[in-house]
Amino acid sequence: MDFGHIPYSELDIRKLKLPGDSPLNGKILKGRPDKKAKLFIGCAKWGRKEWVGKLYPKGTKEKNFLDQYVKHFNSIELNASHYKVYGASATAAWAVRAERSDFVFCPKMYKGITHFGNLGTKKFLLNEFLRGVDGLGDKLGPIFIQLSDRFGPKRKEELFAFLKKLPADKNFFLELRHPDWFSDKKLEAEVFLLLKKLKIGAVITDTAGRRDLVHMQLPVAKAFIRFVGNELHATDYKRADAWVKRIKLWMDNGIKELYFFMHMQDETFTPELVEYVQKKLRRYLTSKSSSQRDV
Repeated sequence: MDFGHIPYSELDIRKLKLPGDSPLNGKILKGRPDKKAKLFIGCAKWGRKEWVGKLYPKGTKEKNFLDQYVKHFNSIELNASHYKVYGASATAAWAVRAERSDFVFCPKMYKGITHFGNLGTKKFLLNEFLRGVDGLGDKLGPIFIQLSDRFGPKRKEELFAFLKKLPADKNFFLELRHPDWFSDKKLEAEVFLLLKKLKIGAVITDTAGRRDLVHMQLPVAKAFIRFVGNELHATDYKRADAWVKRIKLWMDNGIKELYFFMHMQDETFTPELVEYVQKKLRRYLTSKSSSQRDV
């Protein structure tokens, strides 16, 4: 993932600290732990040949990558669904192979809906996409709507109309990338208040080159974090440590679900960092529900 990527030489001089929480969060979180809180951690894909020999056992065939992936993580940000509309039979087959009971797939909405043309003209494609991911059954997690970084506030009414028509029986998170959504604080507040009203979550993207996307706003009592690492640079671990502390804070204050997905420009090194986060969280969280123990 090269979005927000900057030269390694600039990493040490950039301010990469996490901002404080938005005031909105105090209205969303109850101030006490939710005993049924769920924590999900994973990567964006499972089909990485370079993980054979370190995450997957030596000799693992590509057709068996998913079987091995679910032994390490309890979720995946399903980027494959961004590039192709899969039928329900295909997604159902993935669900069957994800044997662990707590595993969920978080499909990224098809780019034909989100990146090309007017959102209001995509009813057929949207229905086909939703019909396909329904094949995941009880392993369907939140659906992730990523808009292009060219999709700006001039299309606000188009976006708002689209969001209002999404089915209420699905769990959605929205990622806005155009910088103007965040530079106008009045507009930003309007967007997050609408998300709160519609019970749609907001994706927080932590990447070195776009700190405006680390908005730290929770319009619902759920979080979806996309962490973009830099091939195990020292700052990756400092940023990851900060997230472990923030996740604990949110868990202590009543967040219901939290999804944390690791990305890198060179995905070779993704498993090391996501497993680092998992181990830190196991040690750091004092309240251990069964879902947290399985992280």
